[in-house]
Amino acid sequence: MGTVSAEAGVAATRQKRRGRSVAHRARQGVPAGALLAAALALPGMLPATANAQSAPDQGVVQLNYLSYRDWQPGKARMTVDSPMFYALYPVSDTLVVEGSLVYDAMSGASPLYFNVLSGASIGDYRTAGDLKVTKYFGSYAVSATGVISSEQDFLSRGGAVAVQFFSDDRNRTWTFQFGGNADVIKPTNDLVVNAKRHTLEFMAGVTQNLSPTQVIQSNITYSTGHGYYDDPYKPLDTRPDHRNVVAWLTRYNQYFGAYDATLRLGYRLLVDSFGSVSNTFDASWVQALPYGFTVTPALRYYTQSAADFYMNPPFLSGFVEGQTYSADTRLAAFGAWTAGATVTKSFEKGWSVRFRGDFYRQKPDWRLGGSGSPGIESFSARWLELGLAKTF
Repeated sequence: MGTVSAEAGVAATRQKRRGRSVAHRARQGVPAGALLAAALALPGMLPATANAQSAPDQGVVQLNYLSYRDWQPGKARMTVDSPMFYALYPVSDTLVVEGSLVYDAMSGASPLYFNVLSGASIGDYRTAGDLKVTKYFGSYAVSATGVISSEQDFLSRGGAVAVQFFSDDRNRTWTFQFGGNADVIKPTNDLVVNAKRHTLEFMAGVTQNLSPTQVIQSNITYSTGHGYYDDPYKPLDTRPDHRNVVAWLTRYNQYFGAYDATLRLGYRLLVDSFGSVSNTFDASWVQALPYGFTVTPALRYYTQSAADFYMNPPFLSGFVEGQTYSADTRLAAFGAWTAGATVTKSFEKGWSVRFRGDFYRQKPDWRLGGSGSPGIESFSARWLELGLAKTF
């Protein structure tokens, strides 16, 4: 979506990061090709235990626990505790099944200005799951995914079909995906009852090995939706009943053999028909260390312009009966930095433990290319995540 905030970052931290460290695989006598595959693995691909063009020969089981907290000056706000289970199983040499389950327990107060005059409940929960099946056919692969997410006042169901085409030299992969979501909004204040929203998404991308130590990936995604987009917990919040989003995402990974490390760079441009434009820049350094350790410091910068119908505080300023209007400052203009690090320890027999910590800070003055929306308090958050994985 076009209006990423600290809340959206919670979902981002659930992305599955799998695979053993380069140093550990080297001590196990893994061939150099597999070493580079592990070092250069891009998000969205299968685990580093497999080449992108073939099914993995190992299964993966992973347990994660996420703790999220946010606050503003002088006030603690929202907390989220989230256990997650993920598993991947190669049924055969050409068929792979993977899926995940997650439960989020949320409690606390709504952030100042981020839920203006909100009537949302203090406590909430979310349960979600997904299942993906991938079949390989030599020069191409087809996958089908189903997802479901349920909250007290929200239900989302969706699915996607993707096709990957591999070049003869296996240095290039083309990916095409089509998916959709059907959402039902049922707020506890009964402002609307079972309001509907439907979204279709199309993605095309390419992953190219530039050299034995370099890989680049670029995707274009277009989504179009219609239905209920208002926030029922915010008075007078009235948004368009349709939304189109175009996003361009590019990632580049470079492995440095002399340091046994990988530089990972990423950029995303997102244009939203609500009027918001966002840019995201991220960088990380994956450093293999002795005794099966890997350390990954990371830095991310995010900036966005305001939606066309967002109005700055005080509340009701700019409101005109019958026109679109929102005081939700997640639609405002601001910038944000996220700094963090991940430490992974690999053990014998395929076991690994991972700890990740991130700190997020958001201010209107940090918007790129000009000052952000006035009247917004600074916003801070932190994530702590612990994971245990086993390959078999």
